[in-house]
Amino acid sequence: MRQDVRFGQILQRLNESGSVGVAELAGQLGVSEASVRRDLRRLEQQNLLTRTHGGAAASGVLYELPMRYRGGQHHEAKRAIAAAAVALVTSETTSVGLNGGTTTTEVARALTGHPGLRVVTNALNIASELAVRSTIELVVCGGSARPESYELVGPLAEQTLAHLNLDVAFIGVDGISVAAGLTTHHEVEAQTNRALAAIADRVVVVADSSKLTKRGFARISDLSVASDLITDTGAPAYAVDALRQAGLDVHLVEPR
Repeated sequence: MRQDVRFGQILQRLNESGSVGVAELAGQLGVSEASVRRDLRRLEQQNLLTRTHGGAAASGVLYELPMRYRGGQHHEAKRAIAAAAVALVTSETTSVGLNGGTTTTEVARALTGHPGLRVVTNALNIASELAVRSTIELVVCGGSARPESYELVGPLAEQTLAHLNLDVAFIGVDGISVAAGLTTHHEVEAQTNRALAAIADRVVVVADSSKLTKRGFARISDLSVASDLITDTGAPAYAVDALRQAGLDVHLVEPR
């Protein structure tokens, strides 16, 4: 298991329980206790946790995993979701919007097989990958950078988006439920994502099954903004049924 994947899983467990033990982590991650101690030391150096006797505790409340440690979470599901998302891009589609996130990053990579598209994004990491693709016309919003998500957000990003029109926007979220709608961790990020969705003829939510029934701090919009949700077959059946009854066309994909 790669170190960044281990880091992500350690931080996720801290986020869920507030503390972790070395022996417990070693068993769950399939590595030695010495490796776990080294991981905890590295994460403490980054001010992401506080080491304790026999383990570690969260430094404050970890509402949001740093982007660099989220890539290994549900990776195969995200790639399958991206493939299904790109299948919705028809020959008549000329413009696509993408917000930031690990799932939308996979969508961006899959879109490189569709030459001639104009792609609008506020995500720096997606922009850096697509900028070298001569077959993609890339438009990047301005704005203030969020290091947690690599997104450009705020009034400058929203002013740019206000002057554009998109055929489809693929929106990644941190939570989706009937009660809370589409949510993310940060209120300014939510506002910029809302602006991206507002200029698209069709909004497709791309979210792995871990995001269903979760609720982030900030609401992007209610469910009615989106027409489709693409998620994986690990999604709880009751959550899928509720979202379909609320009007979403839910596409279930099998992780490869």
